Amino acid sequence: MKIKIVSIVLALNVLCFSQPGNPDLILENVKKEFERIEDYQVDVQVKVDVSFLKMPDREATIFYKKPDKFHIDSESFTMLPKSGLNFSPLGFLNYKYTSFYEREDTLNGIVTSVVKVIPLEGSADVILSTLWVDIERNIILKVESSQKPQGTFTVNLDYAKILNEYWLPSAIIFEFTFDGTVLPRRFGDNQDIKSNKKQSESQEPQAGKVYLTYSNYSVNIGLSDELFDKKVDKK
Repeated sequence: MKIKIVSIVLALNVLCFSQPGNPDLILENVKKEFERIEDYQVDVQVKVDVSFLKMPDREATIFYKKPDKFHIDSESFTMLPKSGLNFSPLGFLNYKYTSFYEREDTLNGIVTSVVKVIPLEGSADVILSTLWVDIERNIILKVESSQKPQGTFTVNLDYAKILNEYWLPSAIIFEFTFDGTVLPRRFGDNQDIKSNKKQSESQEPQAGKVYLTYSNYSVNIGLSDELFDKKVDKK
């Protein structure tokens, strides 16, 4: 009898863990999919749309190496949204967290599972994230997140299949709100950027968008660790 009871309990546990609505399984599959990528290099075009800033479009080259190394080459690195350029699903899942399955939702005709992630570590900058996951490809299509002290942001992603094997972002729209009082001073220091100082220093929450377009991916090419030891990200 005891053996039968144990068998039933184990079967129920396996059944529950394999359900499409299981948040732990959904997120674990996302991590496993991305962990197949050892490294990559990609070119990115950056367009910033912030109401109180006028700045030209930027170009950069991003280098990534597993598990969390990033290097960015750009003529004006300080002006680029590093948190957006460095987007990785592991960035939301590389600390202790608890997760909840919320619902099923459809984005651009794709059925997704909506999962909420709450960090359990006091050192994490993220307070709460909501992820829309395509469970067929195990990729994140949308993120809504609250961070301290910057505010909130939304990330919408399109993907391309690289080398007919790896799903990586082809375009990202990074929408954000933030308190103008925490805007870095250097954000308006560049001579080719015109800013509305009064508006940028406003106590009211500010909003903006960053458009990222990726091209020329090179994946699993054996990038050297020395590349990521550079202290200055400039061409």
